[in-house]
Amino acid sequence: MYEENNVDESSSFITGIWSEKVLVITKDYQIKGKVFMPKTGRKNRVLSDILNGAKRFVAIKDCEVIHREFPNRKAESHEFLQLNLNSIILLRPLNDD
Repeated sequence: MYEENNVDESSSFITGIWSEKVLVITKDYQIKGKVFMPKTGRKNRVLSDILNGAKRFVAIKDCEVIHREFPNRKAESHEFLQLNLNSIILLRPLNDD
């Protein structure tokens, strides 16, 4: 039997996810996109949790990839990519001003 205050699975999935626009710099690429993480309790996980977690890859959605050696080359767009954490030089929140 379910209690009245239980939330159905689909809405808990929507409210249980936190996203952050980020800028990621690797040796070869500059990547702008969104990372998604589950909310933990009342406090959102911070980006450092991605870097310090047990997983060795970070998923980035809706991203733009620019080759750092050839910045005039057309940027690539990808719905999804996985990036090995060892290749990250810089990861920071991205403010769209």
